[in-house]
This record gives sequence, structure tokens and C-alpha cells, in this order.
Amino acid sequence: MATETLGADAAAAAPGMPQLDFSTWGNQIFWLIVTLVVIYMVLSRVALPRIAGILAERQGTITNDIAAAEDLKVKAQEAEAAYDKALLDARTEAHRIVAEAKAEIQSDLDAAIAKADAEIAAKAAESEKAIADIRAGAAVAIEEVAKDTAKEIVAAMGGSADAASITAAVDARLKG
Repeated sequence: MATETLGADAAAAAPGMPQLDFSTWGNQIFWLIVTLVVIYMVLSRVALPRIAGILAERQGTITNDIAAAEDLKVKAQEAEAAYDKALLDARTEAHRIVAEAKAEIQSDLDAAIAKADAEIAAKAAESEKAIADIRAGAAVAIEEVAKDTAKEIVAAMGGSADAASITAAVDARLKG
């Protein structure tokens, strides 16, 4: 029993959790403060400056990227304006070329029409002259044929007529 009493006294004398033993709180508070100071020093001297550096680097990269994007946007707008101006100039030049081509074609067409009109007028004059010659020749030929026919008819009927009377009769009949 003596050993049992010793074991029971020791069990009753020992607290359940050492952290709740008021006699060791001073040491615990000291080491808590030392640990917090060490953690603060490590964080403030090593970890936080690295994190701050990384954040600053990221912010700088973001700022540079935004500035580069703005520059590219301005360049793209300038390129678009240059493209629009070049397109407008090309359209203007194309319209000018088309107008010149139309004017040249129209002048060629006018010259060709004038030449064709002149050729037609010349051929019409030649045709009118040829028709007039044919009419004159036909009138003479008709008159001769009429005289010969009248002479033959008179001779066939048994009469005789002189050339002057036949000519007078044919001329009177031809004139109306």
C-alpha cells in the first residue's frame, strides 16, 4: 500500500495539462513572445520583402503591358487611318482613270462616227450621182427605144413616118 499511496499522491499532485498549470505560465508567455518575435522578424525581413518585390514586379509588368497595349492601339488606329486614306486615294484614282478612259473612248467613238458619217455622205453623194447618171442614161435609152419602137410599129402597120415626126411624137408623150 505504500506504493499505492505514493502513486496516488503523485497523480493528485500532477496537473492534467501542463499548459494550464499556473506555475509555468511565466515561461510559456516568455517563449510565446520570443517565438512571435522570431516569426515577425523572419516574416518582416525575409518573406514579406520577397512578396512585396513580387507584387511590385507584377504591378510593373501589368503597367508596362497596359502602356504597350495603348501604344499598339494608337499604332493600329494610325494604320487604320492610313489604310482608309490609301483606299480613298485609290478609289479617287480609279474614278479618274475610268473618267479618262470614258472620255478617250467617247472621243474615239465621236471620231469614228464622224468618219462613218463622212463616208456615208460621200457614198450617198456617189450613189445619187450614179442614180442621176442612170436616170439620165435611162431617159436617153427610153427615148431611143421609144423612137425605135414607134418607127417599127408604124412600119409594121404599113405606114411610113419620118424621123422628125416620130421624135416629136415621142418627146410629146414623154413630157406628159
